[in-house]
Amino acid sequence: MLNYIKEVLENMPSDWLNLTTHRLDIYNEELAKTQFVEQFESLFNSGNTDSSALSELPTAYDYVRLGHPLSCVLEWAIAKLNDIKAEQVISFSSKTTPILAILRKNLLANRNTRFLYMGENPQFFNVEVIKQVYGYHFELEQVENISAISSFEGSTIFISQKDNLSNLNGNTSVDFFINTHSQLGSVLIVKGEHNENYISEIQHVRRRETIAMTPANCLLALQQLTGVATSDIKESAENKDKVIDAIAAVTESPTKALVGSSGLSVQYAIMMGLIHDAQENHKGKAIRFLVPPNCYGGTNDQARRVAACLDNVEVVDLPVDGDNDMVQSVDRVLNQMAAEDAVPYIIAEIPTNPRVEVPDLIELEKALSAVRKSPSGKTAIAPVFILDQTFCPNYHFLREGEILSSVRTISYASGSKFPSGGKCTAGYVVGNKKTENLMEKIELHLHICDNEATNLQYEILAKQMPSMNQRIQDAYQNTREFVNFIQDTLPTAKINFVSEELANQGFTPSVFSLDLPTKGNTPAERESYKRELNHKLIHLMITKIPEESKYCVSYGQLKGCYWTIPATSTQGTTKEGDKDYIARVSLSPNLGLERHKEIFLEFVENI
Repeated sequence: MLNYIKEVLENMPSDWLNLTTHRLDIYNEELAKTQFVEQFESLFNSGNTDSSALSELPTAYDYVRLGHPLSCVLEWAIAKLNDIKAEQVISFSSKTTPILAILRKNLLANRNTRFLYMGENPQFFNVEVIKQVYGYHFELEQVENISAISSFEGSTIFISQKDNLSNLNGNTSVDFFINTHSQLGSVLIVKGEHNENYISEIQHVRRRETIAMTPANCLLALQQLTGVATSDIKESAENKDKVIDAIAAVTESPTKALVGSSGLSVQYAIMMGLIHDAQENHKGKAIRFLVPPNCYGGTNDQARRVAACLDNVEVVDLPVDGDNDMVQSVDRVLNQMAAEDAVPYIIAEIPTNPRVEVPDLIELEKALSAVRKSPSGKTAIAPVFILDQTFCPNYHFLREGEILSSVRTISYASGSKFPSGGKCTAGYVVGNKKTENLMEKIELHLHICDNEATNLQYEILAKQMPSMNQRIQDAYQNTREFVNFIQDTLPTAKINFVSEELANQGFTPSVFSLDLPTKGNTPAERESYKRELNHKLIHLMITKIPEESKYCVSYGQLKGCYWTIPATSTQGTTKEGDKDYIARVSLSPNLGLERHKEIFLEFVENI
């Protein structure tokens, strides 16, 4: 088996190491967690390591964040070595999060947990804060000998800190083994059929609050497993400093940036850091996260998952686009929060996704900074505005003197988009002067969850960030030209994109949404026709221009054009009534725009 893995590593497609977004053309969501491994096993049984055969394997999971080909191969190999099923092995970039995943399930199931270790107390595990802020309950115990562990009414987690990711001890009193590696991350092994119901929920934590072990680190782990000589993993403070400086240059924010392993890793640190601050400064008060109901599914889902674990935390819907105005919604919901004497945290995207709308920023600032009264007559708790700036990471929201510098505002961006050009998932967060103490709490929780960006992620961002603003401008120009062309050739289509006036103010996204013209005698017939037309357009584009047009959830890539339908992709966990069955298109700075115009014209002529 190890010899087979060696050959696979020699022949694997370069995409296994370099892609961050899945290919929907070979992706079956219902089979995403099983299909890759089943077909890989078939290749193993026939001894096939041909590059062409490996290239034809279906997409593993749905994103590098949740899992990818190399994480699946690593987990499969460790399972083979220990004679267990591949799904019982789950790799993480973080050393802490697999523990948190088990603690989360046991909290909701009201089940006891004990956490055992040999030797030194795991330094990465902050017992006090995890109990206080996350609300998790557990016992922590040092043991001298793993073979003499007593039985326990609940779950027993054993953690090994020996940099041996493949080891599984046979002690039957242990439910979960977590093998940590000081630089690569960790591998969680779920023991016994009675614990198999944990697997899916642990994977979901990996999807929403952290990432799988990165492709580069999985490759190193596989090379170590197979005895292939590998170079030492380089630590580089220089790259980190370059990234921090580059983010400061782009955002012009006064606080030092924090960089996490993904956008959602950063968002999780923001949420837990703010909850921590509220516990200290607003003891006993209700905490409310105000979240757009149709926003990106990961944001929506994560906020609700956090709320499910803490009695005083709830999510409140904040309608922000389409038929709703963000400013009016913010004002109304903050009045409601004041009446409840609650701690209000707002999560919103500007421009919004997928309708690409920008609110009146002067009115937004007024709504956020208005002084409201609690029922007791005291000044209500001021909100924190948590801004997802992924669509326009170059806009200076937080610069001193800018519109949101006077309101407590934190801004973050997904690094798999423009910051890295699609080369890694790392995200970052910055704050204005009014949030310096909050940024300290966010940094604490980024490290508690062991979710800081990896060395390679820092290296990639250090290379890509300096050219980001130019790429944003070039991609915007392509998008504006394509939008204008569509308006001319299909004037009955409704296009959601920023106006020229907003672009002149600095809002230059390169994504737009397209509501195609429809027909039918009833609303259901018209909706059905429009949805079918969406698929026809996307199918035509990706089949006629396969080298550039992709059916993919992506944005900010270095080249090509990406098409998706938010309702079936980014809004996967959003309530059905809040989903958008429209086409979302994102253009890069480097693509054959004239060819895309030709194919779109062909589409128009056939409807």
